[in-house]
Amino acid sequence: MTCFDAHSDLLYDVTRRRLAGEERILETHHLDRLRSGGVEGLVLALWYGGGQGLTFWRDVPGADCEDVRLAAMLDHARTELAQCSQIQLVRTVREAEAARETGKLYAFLGIEGMAAFGTDAGALDRCYESGVRLGMLTWNEENALAAGAGGDPEKKLTAPGRAVVRRMRELHMLVDVSHLNDGGFWDVMDLAGGPVIASHSNCRALCDVRRNLTDEQLRAIRDTGGVVGLNVYHGFVHAEAEKQTAEMLARHAAHMAEVMGVEHVGCGFDFCEFIGPPDNDGAAGLEDASRIGNLFYWLEKLGMSREERELIARGNFLRVFRQVLG
Repeated sequence: MTCFDAHSDLLYDVTRRRLAGEERILETHHLDRLRSGGVEGLVLALWYGGGQGLTFWRDVPGADCEDVRLAAMLDHARTELAQCSQIQLVRTVREAEAARETGKLYAFLGIEGMAAFGTDAGALDRCYESGVRLGMLTWNEENALAAGAGGDPEKKLTAPGRAVVRRMRELHMLVDVSHLNDGGFWDVMDLAGGPVIASHSNCRALCDVRRNLTDEQLRAIRDTGGVVGLNVYHGFVHAEAEKQTAEMLARHAAHMAEVMGVEHVGCGFDFCEFIGPPDNDGAAGLEDASRIGNLFYWLEKLGMSREERELIARGNFLRVFRQVLG
């Protein structure tokens, strides 16, 4: 069984290593694990913020500005993918299917937080022209558009933030509410007009953290026709360390299926072991992309049919991507 991962931070590792003089990072460090785990395609996230003073960004001239970091990561992504013969950058599901038929993995670009935009009305269009097809208004921070999960939970979208959501709809870009605060989430639902996704969020009913979604939020995403992607990060799986396992993540999937219907559950694994354990460890049994099969083992143990598992693995997200992106 192959799968589609709707949230991958591999471009962080690509940028870090390319700035240090390496090339062909995806082929050298990651491709084997992706293939071992059955990954047929993924969303490569442009995550250029958060703790930059303690990372490789401190050595990049001008990198105290978000727009400089975003431009640098996008440039390195383009160069890396041009050198990688086994992964094809795509903009539509039709292009993804064509890449798959030739034996290549396919990759969409997403932006994880739009702090770099400020209130620049043209920034989103430029991002779209660069190939980005889905995006989050925030990471965990508050910016000129919205508040993230680390900000005021009641804060609404700003006027520029609402304008960005409307423009994303006009451009046929997918709006992703993972990392958005609760107040902004409900504003996006009011503006939806089509499928909204949460690419990498779990259930607050099973693990009560700000990055997970309530049952009410899950149903709201369902009502847009959207999908929620399961996140392997240990701290979003369970509060107790001994229950931070692949089996427990499968129980998040079962809960989502009960609340929303299995047609609205997907995978957005958010593997981050290359950023630095233990803070970024995946749940036990899901330490990196090569272990993805363990999730589907537990889904089968919980009674899910092969058809249901295939919907979660790839079918649901690709259905929504086809509807919005073409």
